[in-house]
Amino acid sequence: MSSQPSSLLRHRPFLAFWLARVCTASGFQMLTVAIGWHIYELTGNVLDLGLVGLVEFLPRVLFMLHTGHVADRYDRRRIAALCQAGQALVAVALVLGAASGEITRNMIFVLAFALGTARAFEMPTTQALLPNLVPAGLFPRAVAASASAMQAATIAAPALGGLLYAFGASWVYVPTAALYVLACALTLSLPVRNQPLTQGKATLDSLLAGIRFIRSRPDIFGAISLDLFAVLLGGATALLPVFAKDILLTGPWGLGLLRSAPAVGALAMSFWLAHFSIERNVGRIMFLSVGIFGLATIAFGLSKSFWLSLGVLVVLGAADMVSMVIRGAFVQLETPDEMRGRVSAVNGLFIGASNQLGEFESGLTAHWFGTVPAVVLGGIGTLVVTGAWMKLFPSLAQRDRLH
Repeated sequence: MSSQPSSLLRHRPFLAFWLARVCTASGFQMLTVAIGWHIYELTGNVLDLGLVGLVEFLPRVLFMLHTGHVADRYDRRRIAALCQAGQALVAVALVLGAASGEITRNMIFVLAFALGTARAFEMPTTQALLPNLVPAGLFPRAVAASASAMQAATIAAPALGGLLYAFGASWVYVPTAALYVLACALTLSLPVRNQPLTQGKATLDSLLAGIRFIRSRPDIFGAISLDLFAVLLGGATALLPVFAKDILLTGPWGLGLLRSAPAVGALAMSFWLAHFSIERNVGRIMFLSVGIFGLATIAFGLSKSFWLSLGVLVVLGAADMVSMVIRGAFVQLETPDEMRGRVSAVNGLFIGASNQLGEFESGLTAHWFGTVPAVVLGGIGTLVVTGAWMKLFPSLAQRDRLH
């Protein structure tokens, strides 16, 4: 079994895809650390941390009619490369703003919206690319290997971003731009799809085709919506600058480590899953992992120790990786290629809601109730959702195999 992941990395198109994912994940994580610390440094308002997440999420809603259609209609590698080039331009704009000392709260919000727009088109496109690069039998391991690339970058990039930020914001934004440019070049090296899968203009019916497909398969709908509500309530990453500065009494370097900690657990788990994929009892394992995610969120909210907080976040990341790999492989394997862009766009909207909108929810509840109560209540909410979804989607909870 262990030879299969290595054979994936010897497959040149997958290797280029894998390296591009490392670059984009590194760039985004470094930007997230820098932007979060930058705006909190400017305003000192926890609500602004949540608003950054909301602004970045909005393009997924505003352009949801087009993102999936574009991924199914045009050359996916060119669309992904264009999005990566756009994110490089956002980093360049941040460099110029930071270097001039003229960067403002509103400027950061505008650039966060531009970043979110590029990511809104990139996500369904790259998700739809992967199944065409590897044989179907290796796809679950390819999902785990791709996730391991992202998590490996996520471990190093936030810590590096925090360290570099100590020398100034521009020290983060310049290498971020370079990473996105490299990702763009790697993506353009992927094989060209000869024919478009979908003809015609983007219409409401085109978008609804993806939604109808998901609704026609209750197990897919249950898996996607479980992630939406569990992570929406349990996500606390937007509040990490507050924990780092005011509760755990550390600085930008400590913030970088806190952001990297979930990726340590996720990376270890993704390596395991790349070698030993989950083949039986996938439904029960997914629900168990989401429950552990909720418990780890509660423990993090209650912790006053920096090192204990790091350990809890490692557990949280490992649990989240199990759920993500099961859900990602399941959705892609159950979707025909001509629908993958639109289904991935809907899935991306759910993921974006659970992450970016979850950041806004965390900032808002912290503003109302305080930082620690917001995180603890969010973890409890995740446990409640897990139990409810096991009742609402019994076939998903009892599902034995991915496909």
